[in-house]
Amino acid sequence: DITNRLLNVDQEVLAALVTRMAGGEIIRPTTQEENECFQVIHDLDGVGNKVNGSTTMISTAKKYMRNEIWSLISHIGPPSWYITLSPADVKHPICLYYADTGEKFSPDLRPNDERFALIAKNPVAGARFFHFMVSLFIKHVLGVGESHLGAYGKTSGYYGTVEQ
Repeated sequence: DITNRLLNVDQEVLAALVTRMAGGEIIRPTTQEENECFQVIHDLDGVGNKVNGSTTMISTAKKYMRNEIWSLISHIGPPSWYITLSPADVKHPICLYYADTGEKFSPDLRPNDERFALIAKNPVAGARFFHFMVSLFIKHVLGVGESHLGAYGKTSGYYGTVEQ
């Protein structure tokens, strides 16, 4: 039971482990008390990954991504290409269209400060634009789900992440 483990954990042992971990030490539990502390950390990791925006959620998400990447490598082999995609949202008319309240598409680029303000007021527009551009890249450049080969040949797999 998580509640009992939390209430009965040895606070001194936990504090010592935290200090050692903060110093960069890799720790393997050697005593029963250390094992109990690690179980509490594991419990909190399991609960914290459900809390949006928590550092535990981000850390857990990164662990899952690492496992997925290693599984993909195990299944299809190591990647031949690494591609970094960075769509410039404040310079693209489609993103500005998403961010604006107007219903008419106008490809006229506005002054820099106006573009930055428009995107800053509507970050969802930036996210929608990013998703749109990445989806187009995967479909048309990599050829995933299409009858044509991608620009780099047949795409056997891909994995994408975003900075957090």
